[in-house]
This record gives sequence, C-alpha cells and structure tokens, in this order.
Amino acid sequence: MDVDVFPSLLTDEGRTLLDGLRDYDPAGELATATRLRREHPVALVSAAIGQARLRQRAVPKFGAEDAYRMFFTSDGVEQATRTSVATYRAERFAALGVRRLADLCCGIGGDAIALARAGIKVLAVDRDPLTCAVAQANAEALGLADLIEVRCADVAGIDATGYDAVFVDPARRSGRGRIFAPESYSPPLSWAVEAARKAPYAALKIAPGIPHEAVPPDAEAEWISDAGGVKEAVLWFGAGAREAGTGALAAGAGASGTGGPRLQPGGMRATLLPGPRTLLGAGLPDPAAGAVGRWLYEPDGAVIRAHLVADVAERVNGRLIDPMIAYVTSDELIPTPYATAYEITDVLPFNLKKLKALMRERGVGIAVIKKRGSAIEPEELRKKLKLSGKKTCVIFLTRVADAPSMLLGRTATPGP
Repeated sequence: MDVDVFPSLLTDEGRTLLDGLRDYDPAGELATATRLRREHPVALVSAAIGQARLRQRAVPKFGAEDAYRMFFTSDGVEQATRTSVATYRAERFAALGVRRLADLCCGIGGDAIALARAGIKVLAVDRDPLTCAVAQANAEALGLADLIEVRCADVAGIDATGYDAVFVDPARRSGRGRIFAPESYSPPLSWAVEAARKAPYAALKIAPGIPHEAVPPDAEAEWISDAGGVKEAVLWFGAGAREAGTGALAAGAGASGTGGPRLQPGGMRATLLPGPRTLLGAGLPDPAAGAVGRWLYEPDGAVIRAHLVADVAERVNGRLIDPMIAYVTSDELIPTPYATAYEITDVLPFNLKKLKALMRERGVGIAVIKKRGSAIEPEELRKKLKLSGKKTCVIFLTRVADAPSMLLGRTATPGP
C-alpha cells in the first residue's frame, strides 16, 4: 500500500468500504473487487481489500474488537507485539512508576496502544512515513491520540531526555527473512543498549533465541510465553527498578511466589501469560540426572529459554532424565505453573516394533507425540504407527542416560 493512497481509507468512503469487507472471503476476491470497482476508485478498492486481509490476519494478535478498528501494513501485522504481551509489559512499566515513555521503532503502534491504555504518555517514533501514518490512525481510531504523539524520524536523532523510560523494538527482519545476529538489528543492539542506559528505565525487545552471553551484565533478561508459546524476550535496564514494584503487577507476580516486578542485573526471568506468573532465577546449578520417576515435567518454553530448568526441578523435588535434556522427573506430583506434568507408565529403549505392538494392545488411537533430543519427527512416527482405537497416550521421544528412549504416559491429574 502506498503512503499516498492510505489517507483515502480514512475518509467516510474508505471506512464504509472497510466496514463492508469485515466478513470478506479471500476466495471470492476477484468477484468482490470487480463489483466494488464499479462504484469506487480502483486504488481505493485495492487498498481496502488489502486492509481487509490484514485485519483478518491481525485478529489473533489484537482481538477482533481492536483489529477491525485498526489499520495495518504487512510488516506491521507480522512484527507487532500481540496485545496480551504488550499489555503485560505496559503494566510492568506502570508499576515501576513510568508516566512518560519514548517508544523507539514503534511500528504500527501495538506497544504504544498498550502503554497509553496503562495511562502512560508515549512518544512513538518510526522512520517509515507509511508506518507512522498507520500508527497515527490507530491512535485516533482507538481514542488514544491525546496520549500518543507519533513522530516520523530516525530514532538515532531522538533526544529521550526527560522521559521516564525508553522502549526499543529494533527491526529483526529484512528482505531475506529473520535476522538473528543482534548487531544486524535495525538499529543494532549495541545502539539500543546505550540508549537504554541513558534512561531511568528501559526495555529492549529482542529475539527469544538470543545467546545468553549476548545479554549485557547490567540487564535483566525476560522470556515471555503466551498460552504455552514463547513470543519474545526483553532486556530490562534501570537501577531504580530493582526495588520491588507495587500495584496489580506486583500482586499478580506475588501469587506465583516470586515478588514484584523488580530488575536484577544479570538476572533471568521467565514470565507466563495469561497470569502473569513470573519465575525469577535464583542462580541454581544444573540439577543432577537420575532414573525416570513416576512423574515427568515438561518446563514451559520461556523457562527453558531463560535457563531456569533447575529452578523448576527444585520446586518439584526433581532431577533431569539426562544431563543434556530439559525434562525433569520426580517421584512426587507437585503442581507448578512453570511445567506440565505427566504420569509415566513405561520407560523403554526406542524400538518402533515394540511401540507399535504396545499401541495396538492398548487400543490407542490418539497419540500426542513429543520429542526432545531425538532425530525422529513426530509426524513421521505417527504415520508408521497406524494408530486405531479409542484410547489416548502421550509418547516422549527423548534420551535417558544418553540412550535413545521412549516414555509413555498421560497428562497428570492433580489430586485434591
């Protein structure tokens, strides 16, 4: 979509077109476009249909109520923070006392919207004219224009002095796809870190796969998952933020036994949404490995990324099944929000023939197949098993004491 065409979507004619395309079916795009072009300019129809597609794609991230009021670019839908994560972060900033924040590399405004809804005044900066126009339109569409100032500029030229906090979301994609090297971000991570250090508080959004050795020693690294999927990682800066926070966020974190939204230099944190439930690393050594017990715990992805498997093992009086595998086993069932528990019925060396026979004998027709430390692909195994029956089973393809193994079981059902 061209920056010169976008304003036409904000007119009464454009908004009427978009309202009529809410239930647009991509399979009938040609017929829809042909019909609309009889009554509206071709460029406007193309822009409206494109926007209708983007709004449908945005619903999982933003929810239908916001997505069908907002405007998007293709990159914006792909790269924007989902509302649940942005809201959590905004609440954490608010709990730290932040009232004015500079959002550098704001994109279409996903984070700025959440921050404004948390009562924070936001300077939203991006260098792309179309992206800025979309961010401004979103602020107005959601009634937040009084709290969000959109500025089209290079973030390197922005003076954030006087703001309580800085949030930087560097671009991690190029024409060739995702960018994994932090210094290849736009702007580079080193620039963002220096900008963060100048502010009382700051957060830098980074790729979840960032190496731990790339985390600055004066930052807290937080990995965030939503509904079990790891969504992002954030580096938090700010000496004053090390004090325990107050308000709703502190209460939510306290419910999981980890205190308020403090920052610890060099600390690692895993946060699970919805909740939030926050696990702050205690710097524990790796747990020992031992025999597979009755219960197997699969840590949340954010816990694994944050290298906090040892913290989960301590909570469940557990041990690893293998020094290199992030599965925890225990002889006790101790519920924890940071891992899913399974009751293990069989621990066997991997053998396809034996597995097929067991599934047939037990009448298993539905299998959840998980792997960690195995070269076998779950779908490939599923085809070979040729399951039939009414019972269910969870199959773990993994290593136990450095030997290829298969663990069979079921999701644990906690007692009273």
